[in-house]
Amino acid sequence: MLRHFRMLADYNRWANARVYDAAAQLSDGEFHEDRSAFFGSLHGTLNHLLVTDRLWMHRFTGNGDPPAALGVVLHEDLAGLRTAREAEDRRIADWIETLDETALAGDITYTSVLRPGAVTHPLHLAVAHMFNHHAHHRGQCHTILTSMGKPSLVLDLLDFLRSAGRRWM
Repeated sequence: MLRHFRMLADYNRWANARVYDAAAQLSDGEFHEDRSAFFGSLHGTLNHLLVTDRLWMHRFTGNGDPPAALGVVLHEDLAGLRTAREAEDRRIADWIETLDETALAGDITYTSVLRPGAVTHPLHLAVAHMFNHHAHHRGQCHTILTSMGKPSLVLDLLDFLRSAGRRWM
């Protein structure tokens, strides 16, 4: 499982970079345009992913300043979001490297921003959720981009493994 999560951290970084490269082709108006996604715009969706990663990484490590709510805007502009995203992707990959199978099998207890009270479950489930959450919202990013008539993004895990992620094969 540990090798799998390390691969997912690498894939996550690669896929996020592809989405940000596509976002860089948009005007500021297009980037902020409400496209009826769950978080409205491409900006809102990418911001949400950064917010939730900061929440999860705070839960996992106890470090950083966790946002108080899921809708907090961390950066209004793409450049600021991208810089923060790249740093967060490094932080995730670095943290995954510190784990061992014993840690993954252990429990994590935290308080959700959505529901009061403590939540406890195995750490490996929370890590899996974090990566799955990314895939879910990157799919929304893809839909936003294609609804604007932009080229379709190839974000498949197998595409990553056949290209930049060959070392995981």
